[in-house]
Amino acid sequence: MFYIYKGTLTRDCFYGFIVWATGLGGLGGYFRLREKKLLAVGEKGVPCALCKLVLLFLLLIFSVCRILRSLVGVNQLEKYVDYYGTISIGTPAQDFTVVFDTGSSNLWAPSVYCSSAACTNHNKFNPSDSITYEATSQSLSIQYGTGSMTGILAYDTVQVGGIADTKQIFGLSETEPGSTFYYAPFDGILGLAFPSIASSGATPIFDNMIKEGLVSQDLFSVYLSSDEQSGSVVMFSVIDSSYYSGSLKWIPLSAETYWEITMDSITIDGETIACSGGCQAIIDTGTSLLAGPSTGISNIDSYTGANTSRGVCYTRICSAMSSLPNIVFTINGIEFPVPASAYIIDSGSCTSGFESIDVGGLWILGDVFIR
Repeated sequence: MFYIYKGTLTRDCFYGFIVWATGLGGLGGYFRLREKKLLAVGEKGVPCALCKLVLLFLLLIFSVCRILRSLVGVNQLEKYVDYYGTISIGTPAQDFTVVFDTGSSNLWAPSVYCSSAACTNHNKFNPSDSITYEATSQSLSIQYGTGSMTGILAYDTVQVGGIADTKQIFGLSETEPGSTFYYAPFDGILGLAFPSIASSGATPIFDNMIKEGLVSQDLFSVYLSSDEQSGSVVMFSVIDSSYYSGSLKWIPLSAETYWEITMDSITIDGETIACSGGCQAIIDTGTSLLAGPSTGISNIDSYTGANTSRGVCYTRICSAMSSLPNIVFTINGIEFPVPASAYIIDSGSCTSGFESIDVGGLWILGDVFIR
């Protein structure tokens, strides 16, 4: 979301991939995800009728644009792809679609207490309908790269892929300002990062599964399909060899916050174009593109021939895709080539899967890299 197991191996090592879909956490629970493309409008509220027409016109022309680069802060138009699936909260179960986000740590869903427009067209949790609900006096506030929420914390039974976590702390939103979540096809977010970055000290659901002995191995895996409708899964405590080829690679974590790792370099045709001498990166399933420092992204653009169109997005003629080079991300001595078919997004017109973001030299390896 634009940020982005304890045991002998998984707490120290990052599964070399999440890229090849293998494993990090649970009792053999498979979780199928759906992919949804959406357009989110920034924090100045829902546009008027005329603005909506203009927005629709822009969508037809730039259907895969990541961001209005002429704007700053949260006042922006973003195109992103989210992978989401259904979980249930409460007894009897109340269903919610959530993004499985390795770039954040909290679980939350809209509630009947929410007064924001974003909650009017999403499923809302009703504590009165759950016999296992336990209230707390704690509040919750989360700011994502795009979007934010405030609310309260409570405990209840949460079911994820056949695993029933009978006392899981989660957030009930009371406000979801702006329009980011209004247009979202999902209800809430299920964070899979570390407790150290959890808002209000809430225990992340995967950590609680481990604590309660609900998972046979402290590892979970993510496979993101390039198919727009099906094929993506989150697997708890399972390594499914049908989702990868070759041998698994393990990569040490550099920090137990996000899934943060040290990257050696980024090269094209053997020439280092970014991350010279090493840099930090996080693996973030909640970010659709691949983001990095503006200087590095500019170097990549010069090789791929991308250019800025009307200050809106990077474009390139689709027919040139076959001639574009692989971009190689070397991590812990292991090369991960990202082909043009992954970093050029073809949706009628072609746009780059890279985005500039200057956050202390950090790279955010989102879905473009993971897929």
